Order: sequence, then C-alpha cells, then structure tokens
Amino acid sequence: MLDAFLKTPLAHRTLHDVRAGRPENSLIGTRAAIEAGYGIEVDLQLSSDGVPMVFHDDYLQRLTRHFGPVREHTAAELGAMRLTHGDECIPTFAALLDLVAGRVPVLVEIKDQDGALGPNTGDMEQAACDVLAGYQGPLALMSFNPHSIAKCAEFAPDVPRGLVTDPFWAADWPDVPAERLAELARIPDYGRIGATFISHNVKDLHSPVVADLVAQGCKLLCWTVRSPEVEAEARKLAQNITFEGYLA
Repeated sequence: MLDAFLKTPLAHRTLHDVRAGRPENSLIGTRAAIEAGYGIEVDLQLSSDGVPMVFHDDYLQRLTRHFGPVREHTAAELGAMRLTHGDECIPTFAALLDLVAGRVPVLVEIKDQDGALGPNTGDMEQAACDVLAGYQGPLALMSFNPHSIAKCAEFAPDVPRGLVTDPFWAADWPDVPAERLAELARIPDYGRIGATFISHNVKDLHSPVVADLVAQGCKLLCWTVRSPEVEAEARKLAQNITFEGYLA
C-alpha cells in the first residue's frame, strides 16, 4: 500500500488556495486535490471529547476567527467554526475519509499531543485508529513524535507508518528541551516503531542520517516544496514530495 504514496505528489494540508476560497485542511481543498489527481497530506488534532479533527495548529486563531486551544472545544463546537478564507468548517477525520473514499492516497500527520515530543500519547492515536478501522484505500500515519507512532503500531499494526523528520533546530522548537531535539535529529526510533518511510524537511535532504536510512531501504518523502525549482532538486533524492503554493 505504501507504493501509492510514491506515485503522485501529495497536496500539503489538502490542495489549499485562499485566493480560490480553499482553506488548508478543508473538505473543499480535498475535493480539489481529488479532481486534480493528487494525494493529500492532512493533520489531526483532538477535540475535548476525543474526536480527531482535521486541523494543523494547536490554537484556533490563525485559521479561524476564534481563539484558544483546539483541545478545549468539543467536536460539535469545532465543527461549527468557520475556517478563514472560505465557507468551510473544521472537518472531522471521519468526514474527510468519507469524502476521499479511497480515491487518492491520504497521508495523515498526528500532531504532537505531549507538548514536548515526549511519551504522553495514546488518546489521539487510539481515536484516529478507531476512525480509520475498515477504511478501504491507501492511508499512512506519521508524526514528529515517535511515541505517537509507536502507539499507532499497537492500535493499527497493518497501517503503514513513518516519521516526520527534521534537523530539529532549536529556534523552530522552542518548547522542546535541547537534548530531546538532538536525540530526535538522529532519527533513532525508525526501526523500533516499525516505520517504512520518513517525510523529511526538504531543506535537509542531504543529511547523512537520512542517507543511512535510505541505504537501509527506507522510503524518503519530503516537506514542504513550494516551487517547481525546489521540486526538481528534491526529486534527485526523495521519492515523493508534499507541496503547496503551485501545482506539482
């Protein structure tokens, strides 16, 4: 099933374009990706009542006219919130899967619920795996937090899983201790969690750590490509890309 994720570019947070009224992580952006023949990459956050919602940020204010943490609101409350730059509300993971219905690959990033990429995980992973149980179509799970994907291995062992990886520069991760960042940059958990791919920061594809994993058979995706020129360079190393801001 992972082969499906190597054949077509993946639209980052759906095929979003605010000028066209398509917010990121929206159902209208999902429809646009399907119509264009792209796979999609989406993000999950958890509502206060344990429902996986398709939303990137921990907080509401960048993407809606509301404020505060996503996790302080129920799924019904979140589902009534309009996304800015469009006429869409925050969708549930279940609604998105119902819409896709196996037609294109769905790469799902489970956002860190621990707060510091640590072991306080499980609720989100169980809820997401419950939703996707029985889903027919190419779907894979990934996270920056290896503990999250270890839980996914327990709850949905047959679903392909990987890690979102990065140089983990301290300036980009102010809430994570420096020693944890240094550990994650070495990608030590790849084998332990039974991963089959990584999606790596496109600015760091020449990393020796990445090269070592690829030599061991790891499939290499990358994020986030924002121009044809960067895509051309990325494809010299990566087997597929996650893109936005242009048509890959």
